[in-house]
Amino acid sequence: MDEYLARLGPTDPGGSSRRSTAPLTGSTTVVSPNSSSTKKKLVMLAVLAAILIVASVVSAVLVTVIRSRGGSSAGENSNLRGKPTQAISRTCSRTRFPTLCINSLLDFPGSTTATEQDLVHISFNMTHHHISRALYTSSGLSFPASAGTRARAAYEDCLELLDDSMDALSRSLSSVVAVAPTNDERDGDGSSTTDDVLTWLSAALTNQDTCLEGIEDASGSVKDHMVGNLKDLSELVSNSLAIFSASGGGDFSEVPIQNKRRRLFTHLGNTQISGKFPRWVNKRDRRLLSLPISAIQVDIIVSKSGNGTAKTIAEAIKKAPEHSRRRFIIYVMAGRYEENNLKVGKKKTNLMFIGDGKGKTVITGKKNVVDGMTTFHTASFAASGAGFIARDITFENYAGPAKHQAVALRVGADHAVVFRCNIVGYQDSCYVHSNRQFFRECDIYGTVDFIFGNAAVVFQKCNIYARKPMAQQKNTITAQNRKDPNQNTGISIHNCRILPAPDLNPVKDQFPTYLGRPWKTYSRTVYMLSNMSDHVHPRGWLEWNGDFALDTLYYGEYMNYGPGAAIGQRVKWPGYRIITSTVEADRFTVAQFISGSSWLPSTGVAYLAGLST
Repeated sequence: MDEYLARLGPTDPGGSSRRSTAPLTGSTTVVSPNSSSTKKKLVMLAVLAAILIVASVVSAVLVTVIRSRGGSSAGENSNLRGKPTQAISRTCSRTRFPTLCINSLLDFPGSTTATEQDLVHISFNMTHHHISRALYTSSGLSFPASAGTRARAAYEDCLELLDDSMDALSRSLSSVVAVAPTNDERDGDGSSTTDDVLTWLSAALTNQDTCLEGIEDASGSVKDHMVGNLKDLSELVSNSLAIFSASGGGDFSEVPIQNKRRRLFTHLGNTQISGKFPRWVNKRDRRLLSLPISAIQVDIIVSKSGNGTAKTIAEAIKKAPEHSRRRFIIYVMAGRYEENNLKVGKKKTNLMFIGDGKGKTVITGKKNVVDGMTTFHTASFAASGAGFIARDITFENYAGPAKHQAVALRVGADHAVVFRCNIVGYQDSCYVHSNRQFFRECDIYGTVDFIFGNAAVVFQKCNIYARKPMAQQKNTITAQNRKDPNQNTGISIHNCRILPAPDLNPVKDQFPTYLGRPWKTYSRTVYMLSNMSDHVHPRGWLEWNGDFALDTLYYGEYMNYGPGAAIGQRVKWPGYRIITSTVEADRFTVAQFISGSSWLPSTGVAYLAGLST
């Protein structure tokens, strides 16, 4: 029942196979993927992608002309294929897929006369071109008449994710062409940094994986077309990420302590707290986060009773401006809101949702993989617009444990903040999909892999509750899916409480709880200065399937306490470590892991920049 093939196997806590979907068939009867409105959206995407394909090629030529290095004709590239220049050879030797790197660069205009620095730009442009073409060819596909809802959901996921990846590559290309400042040079003016580019490329790679995982259970002509369209995309993005990292853009390795470029921000570890907020949070944002809702000027009020300016959250999102540079505030009054897959799209930037409190304003749903959705599509609420903030809201998926994957909140927004919220579900309840995120003072409930994804995310001062799962299941708090050693992603759980939920507490000896298990090869998760209850199994961590990823993962614990934090019986995996160095632990603080010192102050949310508690 899960599109994530790798998340199955003999050690699956579910205790049974989770792959049972309605596949696509080979029927030649075709129908439209969805309603007429969906048709229009697909046509618009196709036109946009076609324009972007042309634009990306033109951009490559312009870069070449501007640098006065001359171009290569298609025939010349064909003759040179397999005979790379020294610059291409050196550049591609740093990637995980060097043969693909050489061939793809040789096929692109200007590469044979490019310097190694030029090849950074060309690799971004070439990858953007391939993603644009994949979106263009995919958007015109039709479905067999027998196609099920899950196959359609997977297809729609791919279109959204490809579009997001194009945007990530565009921003990355703009940043490297503009010669962005380093982290140490950033002065809060909003300029892009190397961290930004690493984040965007990491997110683009995650997008491709999510798309492929969602489509893998399909069958017939649509699957064949999609697999063909997506061919090599993940590898191309991985190569771009490696090329940028090797060029001085970053060197995030499996063991973060090896990264010597970043400044340690040690002075932030002793940040003085004024009330609930750091002293450097500006006055306006302190007031915005600290004042009661009655004292805040909001832009839209959502009320089911009709007392506001919108009756539904979907209506409020539609009314919000696109590409907003200012904070746009939507107040959702107390009530239970069950709407159809609420989503803050990437064009809806800097939206802030404020509720009346945990358990009072409840956004809920019941979509799940058993009933025919992809995991990505099950979210009761999803946000991909940069600058997303949620405060004082409960996000819930009430499908129940028997429905397996059922997401309450999915976040793929960059610079996202979730503050004083509840995230309530069972399996896969909190999906930290991609980009940079910060959770503060939240209560998170679940059973299997209930904090999962590939964002660079810090959870701070949160209560993390393991619930009672189904019979024969084990609880696993995290399932982090970092696939590439150059991705700057991972889950950092800092100054939190790891607790059994009331339904688990009486039977906690029957259902062991583990801190996490490795979903992908370079899975990375740390727990620091957190209080662990005695429901945590003495081994601490659980294998995914045999010895998969045990020597490539990075799992760390630093100065945790409580009965579940004893390290005497912890796993002995090569990738697991007891962190003893404050310098190494600092790598996973807000200031360094998500560069929070440069963007969190503007949100007004209280946070600890360093290790100090």
